[in-house]
Amino acid sequence: MASDSVFAAVVRAPEDPILGVTVAYNKDTSPNKLNLGVGAYRTEEGKPLVLNVVRRAEQILVNDESRVKEYLGITGLADFNKLSAKLILGADSPAIQDNRVTTVQCLSGTGSLRVGAEFLARHYHEQWEQIRQLIRSKQLLPFFDSAYQGFASGSLDADAESVRMFVADGGECLAAQSYAKNMGLYGERVGALSIVCKAADVASRVESQLKLVIRPMYSNPPIHGASIVAAILKDSEMYREWTVELKAMADRILSMRQQLFEALSARGTPGDWSHIIKQIGMFTFTGLNSEQVAFMTKEYHIYMTSDGRISMAGLSSRTVPHLADAIHAAVTRST
Repeated sequence: MASDSVFAAVVRAPEDPILGVTVAYNKDTSPNKLNLGVGAYRTEEGKPLVLNVVRRAEQILVNDESRVKEYLGITGLADFNKLSAKLILGADSPAIQDNRVTTVQCLSGTGSLRVGAEFLARHYHEQWEQIRQLIRSKQLLPFFDSAYQGFASGSLDADAESVRMFVADGGECLAAQSYAKNMGLYGERVGALSIVCKAADVASRVESQLKLVIRPMYSNPPIHGASIVAAILKDSEMYREWTVELKAMADRILSMRQQLFEALSARGTPGDWSHIIKQIGMFTFTGLNSEQVAFMTKEYHIYMTSDGRISMAGLSSRTVPHLADAIHAAVTRST
């Protein structure tokens, strides 16, 4: 009997607010259903995109007999770490030239944030209240989450400008990176955590502590995804090809923003919808409330998080009118 189970008192956890949207979407049998919940890039045809440059890098790795196939060290693939730091901080960053940066490979952006948070908690846990007050008043020790570098503007450098400003002033900061979106490596879980310190010896000590954080968490990261990233970043031709493909993806998202804004304007939908074209990146916070979202899901089979956030990458020219109709109906119904 279930009551005899050691786990009988375990209660069912709620669905993840983002991934749960996809679960509900998959159960919907409507041919007009539309999933705008999860932040995964889709083509105009609504299909996942494998970048051509990623295919090239994978082929190179397949033919490379010298590639390491054993366990990586705790900090991950050395080339990947060096190149990731240059990508986010800038190749000519004084922090890199002075060896004031320590970078470790992590399990995508989520893993990078987790390792960084665990490091901070281990070494500054008793000072959290003081840190909270300082962060509120002076925004000290910034922790950047760069999950979409290149997706906001189409430029890798422009999207990293805020991080580089903090590095340039000689201050310390943390930066988490993910290659899930900008290289389409969702299932590979490829990420990096860079901690910029004031001196090289400090960075070395920080790295030693990061190893203690990572070892019991996942021991060492996988090699395949990091090898793909490293192959692209260190080859000038493939790097250029990547930037072209990335710009194309960013431009398509910008086009979806413009099309949705124009579609709502054409319908005379009440309210100011200019935020759709003013916001940047993969997502848009529409301003729709949970009741309006529920209405759109029930009546139009459109799925998004209850706070009204939608993935612009999930749209296409074909589905924009359907979404605009749904938003218009939801807004006019409640006004």
